[in-house]
Amino acid sequence: MTSTITLTDRYVDAAMRTVPEDQRDDLAAELRASIDDQVDARVAEGEQREQAERAVLVELGDPDVLAAKYTDRQLYLIGPRYYLDWWRLTKLLLWIVIPFAGLGIAIAQTLSGADIGEVIGTTVVTMLNVAMHVFFWTILIVVILERSGARMRKPYAGFWKPEMLPEPRQSGAGFGDMVASLVFLVVAAGALLWDRFIGFVPTEPGLSFFNPDLWPWVYAALFVLMALEAALSVAVYFRGRWTVPLAVVNALLALAVAVPALVLLARGELLNPEFFATIIPGGEVGAIMTVVTGFVIAGIAAWDIIDVAIKARRGGVARR
Repeated sequence: MTSTITLTDRYVDAAMRTVPEDQRDDLAAELRASIDDQVDARVAEGEQREQAERAVLVELGDPDVLAAKYTDRQLYLIGPRYYLDWWRLTKLLLWIVIPFAGLGIAIAQTLSGADIGEVIGTTVVTMLNVAMHVFFWTILIVVILERSGARMRKPYAGFWKPEMLPEPRQSGAGFGDMVASLVFLVVAAGALLWDRFIGFVPTEPGLSFFNPDLWPWVYAALFVLMALEAALSVAVYFRGRWTVPLAVVNALLALAVAVPALVLLARGELLNPEFFATIIPGGEVGAIMTVVTGFVIAGIAAWDIIDVAIKARRGGVARR
């Protein structure tokens, strides 16, 4: 049995994205019933169903605006004409600019010899300042546009139409998921470099958790795999869902990280033997941490592979 995603499905999905989770199911059912009733009324008057459906959606207008009406959410911070454009741009900039600014200032402060308290304080203050600047400049630009009477160019010639509806996205394949994945990879890369050159123990500068002998080639290989993981996240976002080929690539990347790491761990070449001896003298701690680290590496890889495989299977079933 096959089913296709209709314009109504896409419209309801788009409208419910900004609706609170506890109201989403009820409002989605109400909106779908309203659309169906209006379409049926037009069909009864002699219109073709596809034409009737499209006409009803055009009358309803932008799904984000409709969702705001459903939830009594005002869009008047700047003005109804530009509010949604401003908010979408601001969210995008906040997701991208703040994490990179925070990471950059933290690394710069550490390299300059600042203590941990100063690093944290400066990083937090910088991130808050960046957020304030993002809000200030985006608001200023929109206010100038609004006061000057200029109109922001839109690809749909000033009015919303159903062709703008996005395809329904699978959970885990949205823009926020992509950004979170990219930010995590950047932070992870920064943490590895920090561990290698600075260390996380304030009383023992330069004492790394991982074996210093892994630098530079093992680190370089890991960074290449992380870059491929970032590319995969972008591919999943543009595809809109996890597919079987993408899940296979994800599994190969997970194994490419986990298997060599476990081999190095078993040989005693992954962790720095001096780390545990310096922090907590005694051979038992190093042995226990080796076992714990092995379980963590294997568990993360297994969870990642299984989770993505399930998402790919659900995505395949939903498309049938």
